[in-house]
Amino acid sequence: MSRTCLALALLTASAAQAATVIDCGQLLDVKAGTLRSGVQVVVEGSKFTVVAANTALPADAKRIDLSQATCLPGLIDMHVHLTGETAKQADTFRDALSLNPGDAAYRSVAYAERTLMAGFTSVRDLGASDGLNVAMKRAIAAGHIVGPRLFTAGKSIATTGGHADPSNNLSQRFAKGVGTPGPMEGVVNGPDEAAEAVRARYKEGADLIKITATGGVLSQAANGQNAQFTEAEIKAITSTAKDYGFRVAAHAHGLEGIKRALRGGVDSIEHGTYMDDEAMALFKKNGAWYVPTISAGRFVADKSKEPDYYSPLVRPKAAAIGPLIQNTFGRAYKAGVKIAFGTDAGVFPHGDNAKEFAYMVEAGMPPLEAIRSATLGAAELLDQSQNLGRIEPGYSADLVAVVGNPLTDIATLQKMAFVMKDGVVYKAP
Repeated sequence: MSRTCLALALLTASAAQAATVIDCGQLLDVKAGTLRSGVQVVVEGSKFTVVAANTALPADAKRIDLSQATCLPGLIDMHVHLTGETAKQADTFRDALSLNPGDAAYRSVAYAERTLMAGFTSVRDLGASDGLNVAMKRAIAAGHIVGPRLFTAGKSIATTGGHADPSNNLSQRFAKGVGTPGPMEGVVNGPDEAAEAVRARYKEGADLIKITATGGVLSQAANGQNAQFTEAEIKAITSTAKDYGFRVAAHAHGLEGIKRALRGGVDSIEHGTYMDDEAMALFKKNGAWYVPTISAGRFVADKSKEPDYYSPLVRPKAAAIGPLIQNTFGRAYKAGVKIAFGTDAGVFPHGDNAKEFAYMVEAGMPPLEAIRSATLGAAELLDQSQNLGRIEPGYSADLVAVVGNPLTDIATLQKMAFVMKDGVVYKAP
């Protein structure tokens, strides 16, 4: 955390008992879809208490002048991996052999801060090893490190050889050391083990479940599209998850895996690269959400052109799958599929999350709808509609601001000028 950022956070925290008044030049009402001028937002503790123009203000209130900026709710990214970040294959393989979980944990502190400073006050972390994302969630909540509010999946659940099997493509020498991963390590075979893995995530301290319903791009395996769970296994996961109050997110590129996941009752599909009209109809029939991650697709497609960035197994998958996601997103939006904002940050550098908005707009989504996907829509998928995603009395005081109008220039969201989370200022002009 920078000295300036730390000073701001401590100053605001020390004044938490006094009200804070934010003077917004314009405020984006994401629910109404309108810009309101000259609005004062009153924050008391960690909540918004008043949002109005020309209101009577507390005499001892601290004032924050954002009269030259546009205020909007803190943004929500529904697909990140905060405990790692993209690197060349040689560096990735070296780190896998030489670094301990603690090394990854220390590195991830910077990734979390970078994400918050980009205006993302809440994120959904969809998979990490060694309990790192659960530990990070607790450290941020306790104030030990700076970062967004975390909702974590703990360890992703895969089948043997699947996208999140940690033993993929290891030599026999190293595979013997790893052993045969089972439900506690998030690797299952059959409905009974699938249910056990959900219970293991509950024990781990997760907030939701993530499964890898198809192959993936960055795993050391040849196929990025094949279905990797039976429908019975998926139904065992979703029914058990319901018992624990968990939502289920499904990584899925290939069509058959997407359809199995939707028929099996998952709440969201991540990536969805090869979905067709029938799959889109299943989304709407089942009320499932689509989390597109265009940014990751664009990044891996670009990096696949560099001969040494990805391994020989990964490179052709990145070249084939990456370029398709943006077009899929455009078709899904036009078909009326519910969309929640998500980037897969970590596949590309953390802090660049807001580039996703521009890619969404390029594909045909109006700027207001793109912003709603990262506020109202994301909050609904998180079951946080009464707490996050709006600047209204009673909601968590998550507020960000940019200079300019994001409804006419969505790229302004890539230049965050002000960040408040839970009533604490972390970034200011």
